[in-house]
Amino acid sequence: MSALRLCLAGAAGRMGRALAEASRDYGDLQVVSGTERGASLPAALGFPLYAEAADAAALADVWIDFTTPAATLAALKDLSRAGLRGAVIGTTGFTAAEEAAIAEAAQRLAIVKAGNFSLGVALLCALTEQAARALGPAFDIEIQEAHHRAKIDAPSGTALMLGEAAAKGRDAPLDELRLAPHDGVTGPRREGGIGFAVTRGGGIVGQHSVVLAGQREMVTLSHQAFDRRVFADGALEAARWVAQQPPGLYGLTAVLGL
Repeated sequence: MSALRLCLAGAAGRMGRALAEASRDYGDLQVVSGTERGASLPAALGFPLYAEAADAAALADVWIDFTTPAATLAALKDLSRAGLRGAVIGTTGFTAAEEAAIAEAAQRLAIVKAGNFSLGVALLCALTEQAARALGPAFDIEIQEAHHRAKIDAPSGTALMLGEAAAKGRDAPLDELRLAPHDGVTGPRREGGIGFAVTRGGGIVGQHSVVLAGQREMVTLSHQAFDRRVFADGALEAARWVAQQPPGLYGLTAVLGL
């Protein structure tokens, strides 16, 4: 059986390199191409680099993208015509209109999209939904996240995933329940609202906690990543899974059967 062929968007970046390295431990996966803006990949990576998404995707079965919203959306315009079997998107920071564009692309291409590809975070999302449903609006929900100083979006894609899970547990859209940042004289907290707290500093890989605070007790669900490899492993598992799926937009919980 031939290996599943992968193309890495932004192959010279932090996640691109992590994915290339992790893929060597998977006998049924092979990175065959990558993209990068005006850069040259070290020959040791062992696959060609292209400036255009369509050129790189023509060699592959699955596209993996952890770049920027603009770069991801530009690539999606070409991917559905490249004969790909699927795409994995870990890019974060999309606007509502950009999310709609991805959903439209998923009518033609199987896409797994997540703000975090840690398997542990996928489980945390499932637990958050269950806890929010079981405990109800009397328990205030605060989602706390911390990342390295270079991260450009806030709250993180993972924090927003957790917020969506909590909102689903309360049978309402996150847009309706999301609270404004706590700053200045804000008045009493709105019951049922979901708040976010953000920390940026140093080299923190990723820390996320969901706090459900009642009047007389508190439940905290948390996850901490020690190594970026956990995200690469999750993305590679998603690539293997999405190659077997019909067009549609999927989350990591679908990959794990949760």
